[in-house]
Amino acid sequence: MDILELVRAYQPYNMEEEKEKEIVLELLDQRREQILFRSFPFVHATATAMVFNEKKDKVLMIKHNIFDTWACVGGHADGKSDLMWVAKKELQEETGVVEATPISREILSLDILLVAGHYKNEAYVPNHLHINATFGFIANENVKLTIKADENSDVAWIPLEEINSYCKEVSFVKVYKKIIEKIIY
Repeated sequence: MDILELVRAYQPYNMEEEKEKEIVLELLDQRREQILFRSFPFVHATATAMVFNEKKDKVLMIKHNIFDTWACVGGHADGKSDLMWVAKKELQEETGVVEATPISREILSLDILLVAGHYKNEAYVPNHLHINATFGFIANENVKLTIKADENSDVAWIPLEEINSYCKEVSFVKVYKKIIEKIIY
């Protein structure tokens, strides 16, 4: 499904998401084609796969090289408007997990995330925003995991109650907790 259709269909979870959905729709109306590419310097679309084990008591995370923290897998749209496809592709590339069942075809969380300036491939990437759509998946926690060395240094199933101690990014933890609340409770 196209990014604009996905965002329009998204049912905000709280007042924060209502406001962010309004802003995302406005940005997509004005600059949809630019936002789909990371070359647009101010804001670009990303997709995240939050993958739960079958018992839904663990989530699959990677140790991100650039930000030196644990996070769910995800990446840039790079011109693709089907963000669920992007999330699943990133899951396969970053963890080796091929078999993952979507919890839903809909976005689980729509967020505008601030990305701090950093270096990637010896080039400076300035502060910018990600319009991020998170999708939920279920996967077998016994499958062989692989590390994508240019992006992450570890891959593991993290117990839900331990996410805070693994992830240093407060804004990510807030998103993860919101999704866990939607899925588990």
